[in-house]
Amino acid sequence: MVKRWLPWALKGVFSVGLIWFVFHKVDLASAWTQAKTLDPVMLAVALAIGVFQVWLGAVRWWLVLRALKAAFTATQAFMVFYIGVCFSIILPVAGDALRMWKAHRSGLTLQASVNSVMLERITTILGLVLLVAITQPLLLARAPNIPGSWVFPLLSALGVIGILVLTTLDRLPRSLHRWRVVRGLIHLAGDTRRLFFRSRWGGATLLVALVGHVNLSMVAYALAVGLGLDVDMIDCMVLVPPVILIMTLPISIAGLGVRETAMVAAFGYVGVESHSALVLSLLFGLTNIITALPGGLIWLLSGEHLKSEEIEHIQDDADEEAEKEAAGTV
Repeated sequence: MVKRWLPWALKGVFSVGLIWFVFHKVDLASAWTQAKTLDPVMLAVALAIGVFQVWLGAVRWWLVLRALKAAFTATQAFMVFYIGVCFSIILPVAGDALRMWKAHRSGLTLQASVNSVMLERITTILGLVLLVAITQPLLLARAPNIPGSWVFPLLSALGVIGILVLTTLDRLPRSLHRWRVVRGLIHLAGDTRRLFFRSRWGGATLLVALVGHVNLSMVAYALAVGLGLDVDMIDCMVLVPPVILIMTLPISIAGLGVRETAMVAAFGYVGVESHSALVLSLLFGLTNIITALPGGLIWLLSGEHLKSEEIEHIQDDADEEAEKEAAGTV
């Protein structure tokens, strides 16, 4: 019990600590005054872009499913993906687990459900790292004193190398196949090759991932325009992706505290005052929550409810299915 809850307790403490730190450093009265200036029209634009972002995510996952030859329609992918987005408000892992379960209940094999979600996540993060590396010259032109300029190109190279390594894991010695994790990686290696070694699917999925991250930056830009901040579209496109990348680190609860701290620091490099950047960050998070809520309605209308023990058994069942398939091919 301690091992299960201690990491989440530490993440919660870290999130609360960062939120306290940011709010302590910001003039909250000025922040509230800034928030009240938000243009409702631009808020509506940001929400519309946010809904489009969900559609892009569903397309990205559907392309992965097509690469794995999984029989799943675009409509099914959109509905299941939207449900996962809603549950990811609380915890990204819960959203992914629910997506795996719903995809399996909708007719996919457990292996296709699990691996498609994992590969979609891998592609999304790789696309984010590549976008940050590609736009880094623009970032340095606007913020030449920003530290760690070597980090993102290095992460891009490591990301590509990591995928190449992943495609070879089915060559591990047979003596290691008794381990559940190894069996899962072996099957994932084959699916990784099916996705990334075919430009038709791998290239298209990565392109949609890049477009999605740019689109998410446009959510921040619409909000910045609505608040009357002195930033342009390029500023948001080069500053928001690094913030999102930092939020993917498993050091907080759903990125809380990390987003606010990173957003205040990033936009400070282009002259945005801390209270304005904090308002932008909070509205950015609120917009993401609002656009994710329809996924909960889809979940309720589906009439299916996931039990906690079913989440825990998803990977176990997938491994058993992998063993049966392996036995049938020997």
